[in-house]
Amino acid sequence: MLNRPTRVILAALLAATFTAGCNKEKAPATAPVAQQAAGEPSPDTVVATFGDGQKITYKELNERLQEPLANLEKQKSQLLKRGLDGMVTEKLVDAEAKKRGITQEAYLKAEIDDKVPAPSDERVKEVYDGAAGQLPEGSTFEAMKPQIVEFLTQQPKQERAQALFEELRKAANVKVTLPEPPRPPVVRKQVAATGAAKGGPEGSPITIVEFSDFQCPFCGRANPVLAQVQQEYGDKVRIVFRHFPLDFHKEAPKASEASLCAQDQGKFWEMHDLLFENQQALGVDSLKKYAADLKLDTAKFNACLDSNEKAAIVSKDLADGKAAGVSGTPAFFINGILLSGAQPFEEFKTIIDGELNAKK
Repeated sequence: MLNRPTRVILAALLAATFTAGCNKEKAPATAPVAQQAAGEPSPDTVVATFGDGQKITYKELNERLQEPLANLEKQKSQLLKRGLDGMVTEKLVDAEAKKRGITQEAYLKAEIDDKVPAPSDERVKEVYDGAAGQLPEGSTFEAMKPQIVEFLTQQPKQERAQALFEELRKAANVKVTLPEPPRPPVVRKQVAATGAAKGGPEGSPITIVEFSDFQCPFCGRANPVLAQVQQEYGDKVRIVFRHFPLDFHKEAPKASEASLCAQDQGKFWEMHDLLFENQQALGVDSLKKYAADLKLDTAKFNACLDSNEKAAIVSKDLADGKAAGVSGTPAFFINGILLSGAQPFEEFKTIIDGELNAKK
């Protein structure tokens, strides 16, 4: 069995594959409960009576609570799957460590930490300089360097961990026989695909409208998954970016405006990538520096950013997202079907394949 420190390490590494997002509340469920569970009362069962012959049926109760009930079912399914994945991974890591005659911690260090190169001093200094003015007073480069190094290596280590665990599962020929829960009926919402787009043309079989926040780490974590979607499906998928800066991410609204100012000069996606790569440095001075790095007309960009002329677009996206049921980021509408949080590729694939098969 794995000891407690190793369990903590594995839990942190496996967390990168979990459904997660930036929000204050859980996003609403994607659909109502589909089927009556075994042992449940029939829909016509009276569950309460009162007054002069008034009554409430089990069907009425379910209709009132359909969203939270569906959310509970989804959480239960995800919890079972994650728990199973974690148990399988623990046992595979334990077996590999024993083969080498080393501890689990030593095995994870050799296969993950030691295989992720440390960022160069130049890169660390670049991040430090980009955050100038936003750090606590007296925060010297040497004092902040360990935190910046940890920030810059966190995602590469998680990616390496995921790759390692997949290699172990493949080598061990892991087969998961956990039954899939019945899928609820599809609920679609009308979400306008307005905004910067990439991938397929308008009218593509699949349109993904993403509501995102440049300061949300989970939104940055979703980008490699979207890249995998593009690689897998090519022009069949069109990805549209819309803005949803959360109120507790104070620099996110201005970062959204910066991306729109860059869009005026044909560099939205380049700015998009820079902002997610530098989430700890999104102050106005940093935004203007990124524009210069992208060789934009900085006079036009700075005037655009300082004038707040793009704030109305950001506000409109935010309002549209809230109207569609978005409460956290990232949130994706795949042909109108809501998928909340930093979901793994398989979740996108399930919906996309279902949509493509339905169109056939």
